[in-house]
Amino acid sequence: LSSSHATDRDRLRLHSSPQKIKVKMVKYSRALIIAAAAVPAYAFTASSYGRRATSLSSAPPIEQIDTRTGKPTGSSFLPQDTIDRAAVGSPIEKAKLAKDGTSAFVDVYEYAAKFRAGEMTWEEVEKADMNTRLKFVGMLHRDKRTPGQFMMRLKVPNGIVNADQMRFYADCVEKYGEEKGVIDITTRQNIQLRGVKIEDAPDIIDGLHARNQTSFQSALDSVRNMVGSPLAGIDDQEMVDTREFCNALNDLVSLDPVTETRGNPMWGNLPRKFNIAVSGSRDDYAHTHINDIGLVPCKHAETGVMGFNLVLGGYMSIKRVAESIPADMWIPADRESVVTLSEAILRIFRDESERKDRQKARLMWLVEKYGVAEFKQAVINEINSYDRGVTVSDAQPVPTEPFERRELMGVHKQPQEGKSRVGVLIPSGRLSATECREIADLADAYSGGEIRLTVEQNFILPNVDDGKVNALLKEKALNGARLKANPGFIEGNTVSCTGAQFCGLALVETKANAELIAKKLEDLVTVDRPIRIHWTGCPNSCGQVQVADIGIMGGPARKLNEETGKMMAVPGCKIFVGGRIGEDAHLALEPYKEGVPLAEESLIPELVEILKNEFGATDKTMRKRDKLKKLVGLA
Repeated sequence: LSSSHATDRDRLRLHSSPQKIKVKMVKYSRALIIAAAAVPAYAFTASSYGRRATSLSSAPPIEQIDTRTGKPTGSSFLPQDTIDRAAVGSPIEKAKLAKDGTSAFVDVYEYAAKFRAGEMTWEEVEKADMNTRLKFVGMLHRDKRTPGQFMMRLKVPNGIVNADQMRFYADCVEKYGEEKGVIDITTRQNIQLRGVKIEDAPDIIDGLHARNQTSFQSALDSVRNMVGSPLAGIDDQEMVDTREFCNALNDLVSLDPVTETRGNPMWGNLPRKFNIAVSGSRDDYAHTHINDIGLVPCKHAETGVMGFNLVLGGYMSIKRVAESIPADMWIPADRESVVTLSEAILRIFRDESERKDRQKARLMWLVEKYGVAEFKQAVINEINSYDRGVTVSDAQPVPTEPFERRELMGVHKQPQEGKSRVGVLIPSGRLSATECREIADLADAYSGGEIRLTVEQNFILPNVDDGKVNALLKEKALNGARLKANPGFIEGNTVSCTGAQFCGLALVETKANAELIAKKLEDLVTVDRPIRIHWTGCPNSCGQVQVADIGIMGGPARKLNEETGKMMAVPGCKIFVGGRIGEDAHLALEPYKEGVPLAEESLIPELVEILKNEFGATDKTMRKRDKLKKLVGLA
């Protein structure tokens, strides 16, 4: 199913309010029999589902079917050994066993009804639900910054949305005010709605499902948003159109094949989050090198069939940052092969990965525990057990001809006759409700309502008639203070995490600083190519500073207090230099400089020096008119 377009029937069947599920789900086991012709039986008999192990386990009994939804629980798919390890595992593992997360959406509806009736307040919600379990619905409580309000993360496979959805996002958050009610574009081509309250969540969930989107299984220990090429289908250098694969993988992990409703319990109890990226060209706009599964397009050397080389294990965290490693596997670029390979890896990861130390519960640790060759064989064995006719070959040689990664900002011709794509800057990925509506209006007027999000937190309007490009560039929405179709090389490539405004882990505010500093650097220096500056508020590196030309990570710093003459602790940062993306991807793992105060008078000179020494920047020549404006305080 397309993530952005659905028939009326599709909208109805993807709507998964508790009432509709209870009507459909008399007995899940009967539905399994009915669906057997279309859905392989092993998909629902994995591990311990349907039977109770007889080991001398101290683990609590696992509920097989959630009576409120009629669906199996996420834990029911786990083998007994995994359940035993989870029972003595981390606090989150114990919480998932005690109260399954796959039915958390039912709680959202029930809590909301009580809130609206005045029978309950958010302070009375069980803490484990409020701060952990509701994440399975994509709702993350921002208790330190906005108590009682949530960030709601969606699933937007391949980053494709439409004008109607953008207006809906604006409607969802507008009531929370200009400061709290905002929309963020993420580094996974995704949407996050901020300020959401539980009493409003059911209407948002229903509205998303009516628009063929969901927030289910988008946070905590779930497979995150499927990243693909923002140029899918409109690129003359395209090797693979990533849209079908991203949609298919999204359905694998978040669409129940029996009830045909959002939320797939088979993947409802993973040991940690899991990221998948599908690249469509040599540009690797999807950043496969920092994903658990990275599918890199490559032809088979002998047959010429287009397929994917597989890379595994890339991730970023507070304890470790790891670049993905070659898995020596190649599959054809067809839906069955991509879904089957991903399912096999997910099954192994779900059942065998770490359940005690969450820092070691990412795929890379499991691959290292196996050994690359041994893990490859385990995946092949798993695939063969499915008997779908999918075969895995050794990795194929990659292209070696010179290739330069192309830009996404600005106007670029498409292979379609008379059409162009137009990339537009969203400073630090932050949008107001008004800006969301402006983008929707632009999409309706120029791109058939379609909007492509990028991992750089910007957007592309595809399929713009060449004869309308000039009119688009003159639109008021693109010539104001923020949205720009022709940004500078620095501001157009600035990326930021959420920062301290909403995130309790962030040591510094990032989004406002990122936008402001980028503008000031544009005024001070000239660079001859895009310079990617990434901001992240803490070592978890949600802003991916290690992939940037210049990465700024919040951290401690000290600065002389001129009044007291003493060094005082101030907001500061570490600076990373030299990360690369594309075919020649490289992570900058060691800080270039540490303990730099975040104040403009300290940080900007440091950045200007780095830009000059490492990237050939030169001082910007100021026109006499601009000098005069600056002198009189108008610039």
